[in-house]
Amino acid sequence: MSNTVLHDSRVLAGRQLRKTLRRPTYIVFSFIQPVIFVLLFRYVFGGAIDTGATTYVNFLMPGIIVQTAVLGALVTGLGLTEDLGSGFVDRLRSLPMAHSAVLLARTAADLVMNVFSLTVMIVVGLLAGFRPDQPAWQLGMAFLLVLGFSFVFSWISAWIGLTVRNPETAQSAGFIWVFPLTFASSAFVPTDTMPTPVRVFAEHNPVTLVIDTVRGLTTGGPDPAAPALRVLIWFTALLLIFIPLAVRALRRA
Repeated sequence: MSNTVLHDSRVLAGRQLRKTLRRPTYIVFSFIQPVIFVLLFRYVFGGAIDTGATTYVNFLMPGIIVQTAVLGALVTGLGLTEDLGSGFVDRLRSLPMAHSAVLLARTAADLVMNVFSLTVMIVVGLLAGFRPDQPAWQLGMAFLLVLGFSFVFSWISAWIGLTVRNPETAQSAGFIWVFPLTFASSAFVPTDTMPTPVRVFAEHNPVTLVIDTVRGLTTGGPDPAAPALRVLIWFTALLLIFIPLAVRALRRA
């Protein structure tokens, strides 16, 4: 990657972060939804869900954290449709800059915002009784894994946003593919309680694989080695598919 691309990406990412920080109500409301999920599942549904020897809050929080990362990635597509509609992307095209920096900057800025969102969720989880008991380096690996997952999904969201080019459509399209992935997974209930067709889908779902890896790294749940390998395969495949698709969609937009 050339110095020009890095410089242009850094400038645009800084612009996006400043823009986001100047919208405090947006920041507040972006944190409310995952907090509501924690409270609902922890205190409303938690008593009815059997997770065996693991307390439900320790089972739940890795799923909520991963779900928060996925939902945070949807912002990328919405933001790009706004930039297209306002003419900002067209103005950038008239400048002597690396056009690929538009996508790199947006995904990087949203990754930074996800750091704050995930930190808030971890604090909320600790207050709700979440007790990760693994070594610090494993907890750090889990955090980095979730951030990497959000980065991958940002590229999928970017492609969808640049393809539909409309904020309302991008939001609807995002929820259509995100909700089945997050709810038909091991995020909220063990997969062995699901009907066979749903269980087979859930067990091969990349969201489940990330959640199981995070559980193993944070609470000593399932061995994280096997799902971690499959997660890396998913990450590589999705990036190889959606980065070129997003770049091509930007050129056509």
